[in-house]
Parts: sequence; C-alpha cells; structure tokens
Amino acid sequence: FYHMDLYGSKERFDIFPEEPSGQGDRSLGDTRRESALSSEKFQCSQEAGYDLEKEVAELAKMYGLDEDREKELELLGGHREMVESRRPPARTEKAGSQGSVYNASKSISPVKDQCQSTKQQGLHGEASHDEDQSKGRAEDEAESHTWSREGLSSGGVSDEWSSQAVSEEEEAADVFCSTCKIPIRAFDKLFGEHKDHEVAQLPSAVESEKEEIHKNMCKLEEQIAQMENFASHLEEIFITVEENFGRQEQNFEVHYNDAVQVLAQKYEEQLEALGEEKRQKLEALYGQLVSCGEHLDTCKELTDATQELYLENDKATFMKIFFFYNYRLEEFLKKEVDLELSTPPEFEERVIDFSEVEELMNSINTIPAPCAPVINPQAPSAATGTSLRVCWGLFSDDTVEWYQLCYKPVSNERRSDEQAEHTLKVKETYCTITNLLPNTQYEFWVSAVNASGISPPSERAVYVTAPSPPIIKSKKIRSCENAALVCWESRDINPVDSYMVELSKLTEEENGDTITESIVGIPNCEVLIHLQPTQSYCICVRALNLGGSSERSEPVLIHTTGTYFCLNEDTAHPLLAILDDGFTIACDQLENPECDLPVYDNSFTRCIGILGSLIPFPGKHYWEVEVEEDTEYRIGVAFENTPRHGYLGANNSSWCMRHIITPSRHKYEFLHSGMTPDIRITVPPRRIGILLDYENCRLSFFNADIAQHLYAFNSHFQHYVHPCFALETPGMLRIHTGIATPPWTAL
Repeated sequence: FYHMDLYGSKERFDIFPEEPSGQGDRSLGDTRRESALSSEKFQCSQEAGYDLEKEVAELAKMYGLDEDREKELELLGGHREMVESRRPPARTEKAGSQGSVYNASKSISPVKDQCQSTKQQGLHGEASHDEDQSKGRAEDEAESHTWSREGLSSGGVSDEWSSQAVSEEEEAADVFCSTCKIPIRAFDKLFGEHKDHEVAQLPSAVESEKEEIHKNMCKLEEQIAQMENFASHLEEIFITVEENFGRQEQNFEVHYNDAVQVLAQKYEEQLEALGEEKRQKLEALYGQLVSCGEHLDTCKELTDATQELYLENDKATFMKIFFFYNYRLEEFLKKEVDLELSTPPEFEERVIDFSEVEELMNSINTIPAPCAPVINPQAPSAATGTSLRVCWGLFSDDTVEWYQLCYKPVSNERRSDEQAEHTLKVKETYCTITNLLPNTQYEFWVSAVNASGISPPSERAVYVTAPSPPIIKSKKIRSCENAALVCWESRDINPVDSYMVELSKLTEEENGDTITESIVGIPNCEVLIHLQPTQSYCICVRALNLGGSSERSEPVLIHTTGTYFCLNEDTAHPLLAILDDGFTIACDQLENPECDLPVYDNSFTRCIGILGSLIPFPGKHYWEVEVEEDTEYRIGVAFENTPRHGYLGANNSSWCMRHIITPSRHKYEFLHSGMTPDIRITVPPRRIGILLDYENCRLSFFNADIAQHLYAFNSHFQHYVHPCFALETPGMLRIHTGIATPPWTAL
C-alpha cells in the first residue's frame, strides 16, 4: 500500500516560497535612490515657488489623510534628514548597529525650522546644499554597495538590517500602488515615480489581497481534501482486492477438493467394477475347465473298457457285456461337447462419466448463493400517508445481483396469511413503496438473489404509514379575545396516537405565516388554545402515529378581536331555518308550533328557538343581534340542560330579553324564572348588544345603535352557558360575532 505521508506531508503547505535575502537589500538601495530623487524634486519645487502645502492638503483630502496632515508636512520638511538617517551604519556589534539605525531614522526636524534656515541661507546656502546633497547621494550609493556586499558575506547582519529597513518602509507607507503592486507613501504619489499610477487605500488593498489569498487557500484545501479522500478510497480498493482474492482462493480450493473427491470416488467405483468382471470371467473359465476334465476322464474310461471288450476271446462273455458298454458309449457320444469359450478374455470398455467433475470445475468461478438479509426497523421519517421507505442490509461478503422485496398489509379483521402479497425487484438496499393506505400497518421481508440462487427470506418487519391530515370543523370553532376551542375529525379508520396543533401568527410586516407555537400530545379531537388579543392566527392540525406525522390539515383563520360561536343546528325547532351565512335565523309560519315535523332529541319542541355553541372561556364576551321592529323575539343565554319543551326565560336555567308588540307600544321584558322587572324602553333597539361577564356574574343588554344600557342580570353562572335565540312571530334575526367589546359597555 502507498504510505499516507505522501498525501499528508507538510511540503504541500509550502505554497509561498521565501524570497532570497539579497532581494531585500536591493529593494533597500532602490528605496534610498527613490527618496533622494524625491528630495531633489521637492527642493526644485520650493525654488520655483510651488505651493507645496496646498498640494499636500488636496492629496490628504483625496486619500482620507486629513487627520495626519501635520505629520505629512513634517515628513516633507524633514525628508533630507530622514534620508541621511536611513544610511546603514558601519558594521559593528549586532545590537548596537540596530539601535543606532533605529534612533537615527526617528530624528526628523520640523518643517518650520527647515523653511526658516532655507530663507536665511539664500542662494549661497542653496548651492552648498546642492553640493552636499550630491555628495550624500554618492556616499549613499557607495555605502549601499558596500553594505549589500558585506551582507552577502555575513547573512545574519544583512538580514536584520533589511528586515529593519522594510519595517520602517511599512510604517511610513499609507497607500498602495495598484500599478506596481507595492505599498508607497502619499509623498511618493505626489513627487515620485508613482505620480501617474493608480493607488488605493492601504487597508482596503490589504483586505482585498487577503481575500484573494483566502480564496486560493480554500481552493487548495479543497483539492487537498479531494486528493486525501481519493487516496483513502484507493486504500480501501487495495484492501477490497485482497479480500476478494482471499475469497476467490478459498472458493477455488473448496471446488478443487470437491472435484478431486469426486474423481477418487469415480476411480474406486470403476476399479471395483473391473475386479468384479475379472472374478466372473475366471469363475466361468474355471467351471468350463473342470467340465472339460471330467469329460476327458469319461472318454478315457470308455476307451479302456471298449478296448478290453474288443480283446475278449470268449464270445459268450463278449456278448454279455457288449450291450452294456455299447449303450454307455452311444449315450456319451450323444452328448454335445462345448468347445467354445464361456467368456472372452477381453474386458468391457468402460466410459467414465466426468459430467459431475466438469460441472464442479465450471463452478469454480461462480459464487455461492447469498445469505439472508437483515431488514431494518422503521426509521422516524420513513413514512408518509401513502408511502414507506424500507431499508435492509447484507452482513456478509456474498455477491448480490438484486433483491426480492415482499410485503402485505396487516389486518386484525382477517388472518395475515389471507392478505394479498406484493413482490418487487430492487437493485439497492432500500426501496420506497407508494400507493399505500394511510395509518395502516404493512409487513415486509426481503431475499437476496444472484446467479447461484436465492437466499432465505429475512425476518419480517412491520411498518406503518403516517395518518391522513385531519379535517378541522370550521363551523364548530369557538374563540374569544384570549382563547379558542378548535375541533376536528380524523379521516382514518384506524385510531391515531395523538394530534399536534400548529399556530401561526399573521402580521402585516411578514411575508407569509411563521409558526410561533406547536401544541403536541393532544389525545382527543379538540383543544383549548390560549391566544393573544386582537391578533389573527392560522391554525393547522397534524395526526401522529408510530410512522410519523401526517401532512397539515387545511388551515383555518381565527381572529381574537371578539367572541366567535356558531349555531347548533341539532337544537333548532323544526320551523326555524338557518340561512346560508350560518348566523341568520328565520321563521315563515307559526300556525302550529307543536307540529309533527321530525324533531331531533336535543331540539326545541314548543319555543321556536335555537342554541348557539357553548362559550367555554372565562372573561367577557360580547355579540350583537340585529332585529326587526315588527318581530317578536327572545334573545339571551341558557344552560345546556335548559328544557326543550318550555320557553326561554320561563325557567331558572335561562336568561333572556323578550320583545312583544302591543296595540299601544313595544314592550320589553327581561325574563328569568318567568319574572321580569318593570322597565320601559322608549327607543326600540334595532341592534342589541349582549355582554356576558363570567367573572363578575353579570349579563347585560345594550342598544348598540345609541350605546344605551338597557338592563343587566346579576346571577352566579354555575356552568358555562350557550347563547340562545327564539322567534315568536314570522321574521328573522341576524347574529353578529367577533366584535370587540365596545368601551362604552364599561360605563
């Protein structure tokens, strides 16, 4: 393997080679010559009457050097002394030479003293000054040449002097020449060779160059990381090649041993068969040989007996024994003598079946059938409402061409074996199955397949899809300024584990809604949420199970500007109709209030009324009812168990305001347990406001058009109440909810 030092050596970080020490000496000499030329130009400009201070002020303003203007003037006035002080001293002790150079570079006379001495000297002083300056330049060049030569012989002193000179140049530099790519001073921009060059502020130039270096370093580090990753990958390939070689060698050895074993078995079988054939041949020949010997003995006996008979002289004796021997001889001659070999001496040519050996030899380069894969448990985010992502692994070195994934739904109603099975052919070790049922369990198992066969199936794993999005019952939502009761229903047959409600506060500044709160672990299909007043919220519901969360339900908007409730249709009298807006009730006929129309178990039978949904929030709740002047009605609140066969206000479980039309006037009653106070209302209200105050145990009625208080019940409400409405003559009532409590209700 290649050693990793090849990719991690420190030489790859040496991307900026160090400059030779002699280069700093040459730049120092060039800097002295540039400073001398600048001094000459400065003196010439003074002799020509050039307004130097004005030019420096404009230059300082251009490059943002107003704060250092006085320092620039001093620098211009004491430039000649700075040139004299920058000459390298004679080579003495190391520390002493450095200290003298540093002190000399810092001794600069002010501009005002230089100008006064220049005026007093006159032309004679200027001429002598020119001679001194020429001599100084010659001495500078000679000393610079001597100093650089000595620096070559003694590298330590030269390096220290060059580094000290460079540091002084950096301290004096305040702008950057973009043309020459070096830092310069503002004075050099004005009078030096950089006068026509493009310059920039030194900090901005440094930041720009640093940014460029940072980009290049990032690119270089990227390449280094890529090469290191590639080198690591190569090492892994090296290891993989070794492992594959070992497996193939082992596989070849196993197949070779099997082939040798088969050949040995074939040899033993053929040798045993050949020996059996030899035994049979020898036994047959031996039997034939024995038979031939017996036949020869009989022939010899008969021959001897016949010869003796033939030599018999006594005729009587001859005749007596002749017939006996003659009969034996005839019988013997009648027998056929087998003179053919009973078995040939050649053996059968036996053909050895090498097909099994050839099959073994051909299978040396093949791979064995894979082992059973291991299917993974369900991941937290592996399910949606209609899909599942199943993953598995193969914890062996077997080669796999593809996988066979099988699944079927799990049902409690039918046996699992009776469910239809589905099979998929997958190349990877994961698969996403779609078109599934929401909130349903599925059983999965997988097998690995290659050219040698299929593996045993894995252990079976049960996955579950996510639930379907719930359906929010928007008509059953109730809210007030501080809370809301949200109800929904599930679309799944199987039960879910819990629900989660997501709140989004809507604001004008934000583009779209932002989730501000999530309420989790809700076991039922309703939740009471505490909200902030005078806000608008977007509410969604998710269902959760072991497979994850469902998609969001369709959002609903809830406004906390007032109390919202809906009308409970199950409590409506058969003659009472609810219009399409859901908040307007109407009645066309009253001939037979106790009619035979179908009546729900919870609906009113005598009073043509209806209950609103329960207001289960503490605090104050306000709504308004728009009425017609020629309609008789009852409006108020009632408990859930108020009698359905009676009238509103006629029992102790309801409180209501009743309007009756008499021939002389409009009569208004405020009924509870059938009793009403004697109150006269001069202005018939067209829009009645109802204020329910749980905390202060008070139910108030108002003429909302003129902000007039009509009456208030003071009663301790033992339970939460329902708004209630009833018609006693044909007409309609229109209910308005979600209205903020008017401030005049507190007066």
